[in-house]
Amino acid sequence: MKALVYQGPGQKAWTEKPKPALQQPTDVIVKVTKTTICGTDLHILKGDVPAVTPGRILGHEGVGVVEAVGPAVQNFKPGDAVLISCVTSCGKCANCKRQLYAHCSDGGWILGHLIDGTQAEYVRIPHGDNSLYPIPEGADEEALVMLSDIMPTGLEIGVQYGHVQPGDTIAIVGAGPVGMSVLLTSQFYSPGRIIMIDMDASRLELAKQFGATDTVQVGAEDPVGKVMQMTQGLGVDVAIEAVGVPATFDICQKIVAAGGNIANVGVHGKPVELHIEELWIKNITISMGLVNTNTTPMLLKTLRSGKVDPARMITHRFKLDDILAAYEVFGNAARENAMKVILSA
Repeated sequence: MKALVYQGPGQKAWTEKPKPALQQPTDVIVKVTKTTICGTDLHILKGDVPAVTPGRILGHEGVGVVEAVGPAVQNFKPGDAVLISCVTSCGKCANCKRQLYAHCSDGGWILGHLIDGTQAEYVRIPHGDNSLYPIPEGADEEALVMLSDIMPTGLEIGVQYGHVQPGDTIAIVGAGPVGMSVLLTSQFYSPGRIIMIDMDASRLELAKQFGATDTVQVGAEDPVGKVMQMTQGLGVDVAIEAVGVPATFDICQKIVAAGGNIANVGVHGKPVELHIEELWIKNITISMGLVNTNTTPMLLKTLRSGKVDPARMITHRFKLDDILAAYEVFGNAARENAMKVILSA
């Protein structure tokens, strides 16, 4: 089969790899029909995730059709259409019992990380019964790809960890795919004001269409000064970091109100400076984490009901064979006005 293979920092190739085979009784082999590229994949290519070794097939999102199942698989059979979760869960270990699927003793985020991932024609999914979801009849497969990772990430790590409440003033720093997912899912909790902060004017305009009440363009405006002016010097109830660089985390520290929450969603490849000398007296809570995907069933229901439409984030479509061109577009998102790309078999 063909697959996108990591070959070391800055190096990747669309090349031939052996088709995956069943290794454990709980495995499922899925023929990938649609996948995408995540910002985490770009971090991997920069060398920010050293656990990813040369030869690894990247990707942890997608939908597909079941090709084969192990003898212990009960919920799926060949021919079933499925959503692939970015997190693998055995469903039995102590952490899974706590819904900490990200820290499953035999799983977690392993696709495209510790085992071969979804940017390929076929992928092996361990613990298939707990790591796949049946696709509802008539559902938009492109929209479903957004439920593999970015939508539950935005909801769980940004909104829920940030304790967004009705009437809150929140700021989302970073209007990329995860930041937009935070924006969409935060509206489940009816915040009174949603401030989106980014450098890209076109993304900020899109954020307004998605429900942002205010926008701040970094470069044209001082984000800290502008937010403090908007909030009469108080700051925001929840500051959500959705980029993964020190400068954006620093903005969050400076705009959070007393008693507020900083929710870090971005993947950081470098240390940040924590201004604990200023934050301790403000009764600030800081949270961060890897998505557990325990909200995926709920998001499937909201997608089916039409309450949320993550397909609006898709800006570019490619054939899977053109994945190198897709990486070029996604890696230069500002120049290409790219948000999410879809790769179809």
